[in-house]
Amino acid sequence: MKVALFIPCYVDQFYPKAAIATLELLEKFGLEVSYPKNQTCCGQPMANSGFEHLTKGCNNLFVQNFLGYDYIVCPSGSCVMHIKDHLHTEENEAAAQDIRTKVYELTEFLVDVLKIEKLEASFPHKVGLHQSCHGQRGLKLSQMTELMAEPFSKPGHLLSMVNGLELVELDRKDECCGFGGTFCVTEEAVSVKMGKDRVLDHERNGAEYITAGDLSCLMHMEGILKRRGSKVKIIHIAEILNHHLS
Repeated sequence: MKVALFIPCYVDQFYPKAAIATLELLEKFGLEVSYPKNQTCCGQPMANSGFEHLTKGCNNLFVQNFLGYDYIVCPSGSCVMHIKDHLHTEENEAAAQDIRTKVYELTEFLVDVLKIEKLEASFPHKVGLHQSCHGQRGLKLSQMTELMAEPFSKPGHLLSMVNGLELVELDRKDECCGFGGTFCVTEEAVSVKMGKDRVLDHERNGAEYITAGDLSCLMHMEGILKRRGSKVKIIHIAEILNHHLS
């Protein structure tokens, strides 16, 4: 299968280790992964701010970069959801619609496509799992606790295979961290209060690390943790799934 790696701009600029871990993890499962070098922003920040009409260039470039692949894998639920729901182009709408069916968030791809049941990973730490809103409520990566339905978590399923990892039980499993893209800029006071509540839940339950599939959420919480002088660290789930003791 032809697999393309889609790396969001903020991951590329601020957290390249998560991108490298995603690539190495996919290659461990025997996949030949390509990285289209001309990729840039997917257009989500503009669309979420009410300027979707300005995303034409982003949409056209995305189609040019990722046309012809069997799967497109990305370590960011919010960017994946944007492409799944909003990618379109007047120049080649058929290609855009096809790409929308082939883009996957990393844990979704590992569980639903590769159907991974064993990992050669070790991470002997107490870890709190943050269920990002786009991933949980948009991509259905885990069950929402307000529903009277069978619980599941694709990220949690993968973390359960990691040797030595203890997944801590949180008081509020699917509470928003308050990032919300441009929300954290326009409503910074509310955003910060939500972020403080979120990290306190992890700290209160003994987490050494907070992990998630969205580095935007982790970046927001990392800023709060550092300002609090907390010892809790953030780490993308790809880095845990790819981690092994030397």
